[in-house]
Amino acid sequence: MSYDAEETVFAQAGRRIRLETNAQFDALVGAFEAAVPALPEEQALAEVRGGDWAGFVRGLQWEAPSGFVRVWTSRPDALMQHAGGGARSAVWLIAHHGIAARLFRHDPGTMLYTPLRIEMHTSAAAGTTLSFEAPGARLAGFGVNKITQAGAELDRALGDLIEEIGLPRPAALRR
Repeated sequence: MSYDAEETVFAQAGRRIRLETNAQFDALVGAFEAAVPALPEEQALAEVRGGDWAGFVRGLQWEAPSGFVRVWTSRPDALMQHAGGGARSAVWLIAHHGIAARLFRHDPGTMLYTPLRIEMHTSAAAGTTLSFEAPGARLAGFGVNKITQAGAELDRALGDLIEEIGLPRPAALRR
């Protein structure tokens, strides 16, 4: 079976941010995971089953004051060491369900850019490197003002989270 499809290509710019810090890897991972608690999709679905979305999002504020929760975690270093990689690394997908819900209502395709992917690894110099893309840059590419505004809100929330774990707010996340 085959289907007809209409192709549209959107050119858009992104902003990948890399913070090289003097923070010790385990300490920064611990601070990040304490600030962004785990909430797998199955658990989120169980908590919202009663249909009270607003109550669910309010409840998240108690668990995760930043609004972000970890929906997935990977430690690729365990596998990559077998390929000769010596760096330690952690990768997370983090979601801000309150903002994501607004984005989804305007265009479900925005889920390409939320949850956000965050990567942290040991640096060649003593310290840790934290990398991510600024969500607002990608979301602005949808050309819808409400989506652009929500992207700017995600940028601010991510900047707040970066400060919460003890790092300076990146210039690209200042508004």
